[in-house]
Order: sequence, then structure tokens, then C-alpha cells
Amino acid sequence: MLSLVKTAAAQTRWPRRDNSKHSRHGVSLSMNINPLLRAYEHGVRRFPRENLQNADLSGYTLISVDFERTNLIGSNLQRTFLTKARLGHCQMNWADLTYAKLNQADLSYADLTKASLYGAFAVKTNFKGAKLSGATLGHANLRGANLEQANLAGANLFAINLRESNLQGADLSWANLQEACLSLANLRDARLWATDLRRAFMKEMDLSNLSLQGLAMDGAKLTGSCLRGTNLSQSSLRSANLRGADLTGANLTGTDLTGADLMGADLTQAIWDDAVVQGVNWEEAIADRGMFREGLLGLGNHHSQNGHQGLNISCFGGLQTAYVI
Repeated sequence: MLSLVKTAAAQTRWPRRDNSKHSRHGVSLSMNINPLLRAYEHGVRRFPRENLQNADLSGYTLISVDFERTNLIGSNLQRTFLTKARLGHCQMNWADLTYAKLNQADLSYADLTKASLYGAFAVKTNFKGAKLSGATLGHANLRGANLEQANLAGANLFAINLRESNLQGADLSWANLQEACLSLANLRDARLWATDLRRAFMKEMDLSNLSLQGLAMDGAKLTGSCLRGTNLSQSSLRSANLRGADLTGANLTGTDLTGADLMGADLTQAIWDDAVVQGVNWEEAIADRGMFREGLLGLGNHHSQNGHQGLNISCFGGLQTAYVI
């Protein structure tokens, strides 16, 4: 039987902690915390619909516990082991799950508004339909997690690991995804209004036909990603890495690509009106005559012997240097 353990520094004091009347915020609880812990120690796992508001369960091992629809508002779950726990439909507003272990747990439709999951481990965790608006998930590991239809509006996702995660239909409006790892994630039908994707890792993603209009994507790594028909108008992709990306039919109207790396990218039928492309690496890029229409502002850094600045690209199936005077 799994033993209920606290972190080593506090292992000897938990039985003596008085949780029988009030939480650390003075809010009355509907049940004593210590009996719950003792019940878990003796093999009980189901505690649905309990009132654990503001309870302090930090550091405990509660693997496979069932807290379905439990009130955990404001609770302290720092470094708590909740692997494979059932937390669906829980009220967890303002809960502190900093560095909590939530791998393969079920938090579907849980309300985690303004909760802290900083540094949490939630690999392959189910957050389907969860409310995470305003939550903090910086440096958390959600690799392979299911965030379908989740509300992450305004969430702080700085440097989060979302590799291979499912974000289909998720609301990422105003979310901070700077330096986040999104490689191979599913963003189909996701809402990305005013999302900050600067320096995000977005390698080999399918972003085709998405609206990424007006987004900050400076320094983003989009190597090998599919952006066919994607709306990138008015976005900033300064110094972005788009090597080998498929930008066929992409809307780059007013897009700032200063210093971007487009080596080997497919730019066929892309719309370039008023795009800024100074210092772009066009080596081996595939393009068409639309590249040279009026409105293309700035040229690559390749120069001909006569001093004309031009674009070094693979045009119309063969390697050529097209000079625009």
C-alpha cells in the first residue's frame, strides 16, 4: 500500500498539525484534514465533492486520489504528488500547485482561474475544457497534455513545455508564450488574439490556414513548419527562423521579416504587400514573380558585381539570382 508521506523536512510534524477547525485563512472546512489523510493512508481514494477550500495539502503524496468536483479554492498543493489524480470539475481558483506532480491526472473542466502551476509536472494530463484564464504556468511541463477547448486567456505560459500537446479550440488570447516549446502541438481552431509568441519553439507544426495576424513572433523558431494559407499580416517575425517552412499562399501583408531566415522556404503565391524584408536570408528559397511586385520593402543582402542589391533565391525550379534595381 502506498504510504502517505510528507517532504523529509516536515515528515514528523504533519500528524500534529491542527486542521480540524479552520484552514490557514480561517475559513471553516466541512471535514477534518487529518482524518482524510489517515483514510488515504488506509487505502481510501475517493473523496468527491468535499470542501477543502484553503486547505494545506502541500508536499503530500496523494497518487490516484479522487477529488472529483471537490472545492479546492485557494488550497495549497505545492509540490503535492497528484499523479493520476481525478480532479475533474474541481473548483481550484487561486489554488497553489507550484511544482505539483500532476502527470496523467484528470483536470477536465476544472476551474483553475488565476491558479499557480509554476514549474508543475503535468505530462499527458487532461485539461480538456479547463478554465485557466490568468493562471501562471511558467516553466511547467505539459508535454502531450490535452488542452482541447481550454481557456488560457491572459495566462502566463513563459517557457512552458507544450510539445505534442493538443490545443485544439483553446483560447490563447493575450497569453504569454514567450520561449514556450510548442513543437508538434495541435493548434487547430485555437484562438490566438494578441498572443505573445516571441522566441517560441514551433518546429514542424501545422499552422496552415490559421490566423496569426498582428502577433509578436520575433525570434520564433518555425523550422519546417507548415504555414500554407496562414494569415501573418501585420505580424512581427524579426530574426525568426523559417528554414524549410512552407509559406505557400501565406498572407504576409505588412509583415516585418527583418533579419529572418527563409533558407529553403517555399514562398510560392505568398502575398508580400508592404512586407519588410531587409536582411532576410533567401538562400534556396522557392518563390514566384509575386516576390517582386511593388510594395516589397527592402531586399536581401546579396550584391551583384555591379553593386545592385538583389535576392538570392531558387526561382521557377532553378537556382537563380534575381536582382531588383
